[in-house]
Amino acid sequence: MRNATTPAPAPTERDAYPPDIATMRATVRRLLAADAEPLAPDVLETLAQTLRGHINTLIPAVEAVTRGLPKKDVPRMCALACIGEARMRLRMGDGDNDAVRLAVAVRLARSVNALADHYENLGGPR
Repeated sequence: MRNATTPAPAPTERDAYPPDIATMRATVRRLLAADAEPLAPDVLETLAQTLRGHINTLIPAVEAVTRGLPKKDVPRMCALACIGEARMRLRMGDGDNDAVRLAVAVRLARSVNALADHYENLGGPR
């Protein structure tokens, strides 16, 4: 957690490009859609890694759009809580059987979806 006196990090090249929300949502749909097809174990592993990458991209993007909001702003606090939840999910292991691996991937997909919602709702570039 940063102190109020700590300067904000310098923008990087990655910060210059907004996250590709459409691609992220398409990835999420592969798991969360009502008509989602069962995935082979190797495909599920790749998808989970992709979702982890999406979360790692979305966290700083959502943090950036919350910076201009008042400290007590409810949507800001909800977005920051979502970031905390997503970070917790990034720490989850991959699982030791297919059912657990699927459950982990579904949780990661839900975090991607929620972070994308916060990013769009808080005015992130579209």
